[in-house]
This record gives sequence, structure tokens and C-alpha cells, in this order.
Amino acid sequence: QVQLVESGGRLVQPGGSLRLSCAASGSISSINAMDWYRRAPGKQRELVATITSNGSTNYADSVKGRFTISRDNVKNTMYLQMNSLKPEDTAVYYCNAYISIATSPYEYSYWGQGTQVTVSS
Repeated sequence: QVQLVESGGRLVQPGGSLRLSCAASGSISSINAMDWYRRAPGKQRELVATITSNGSTNYADSVKGRFTISRDNVKNTMYLQMNSLKPEDTAVYYCNAYISIATSPYEYSYWGQGTQVTVSS
């Protein structure tokens, strides 16, 4: 059994910063690509940022220069540092990871439960 648990979401003022965490646990053999997604009220889910197992990153245009994705492969944890936050960043943020488990040669996609980020004055 594999679990992803996000944390760090809260209410923050425009221009503020937050750091989200996503911790993976369970019978993990290896973690490949990891992503942050978000879903704003009334909108479709959006891919925010991706990080590969070797640390290559990619960002949505809407967050480039403001958000930084990173990971700690020893702790099986991914982070999203969010700076210069805007009201339009308000959303539930989800982590996704492609994980190989100890009992299978295949990798599977796992999702966290989401953490709410609200940017408002």
C-alpha cells in the first residue's frame, strides 16, 4: 500500500509565500516523475509543475518564475515553494507520483488527498 500525503496549504495574503509538501510512504521501490496539480473552483484540473527522478523540472506558464518544485529522494518527499501568490492561485493542490512498488515490476500513478490554498486579503 502506498500513500501520498500533502500538507502546507492555508490562507495567505496576496504577495505572500507558502511551501507545500507531499510525502510518500509504503512499500516503495522507486519514485519516478512527480507532479503538482491544482483545481480551482469551477475550473478544470491544471498541471502546475513536474519533476523527474533526476531533478529536471517543468512549469505551467502561469506559475513560471514564482513557483519552484523540488524533491528529497531520501525522504520520498516533494515540495512546491510558492512565492508572489495571487488570488488566482487559489485552488486545491494535489500531488501525483509514478511509483514502482516492491511486489510489481510496473509503476503506478498515485494521488494525494489535496491541500487547500487560499490567496485572499
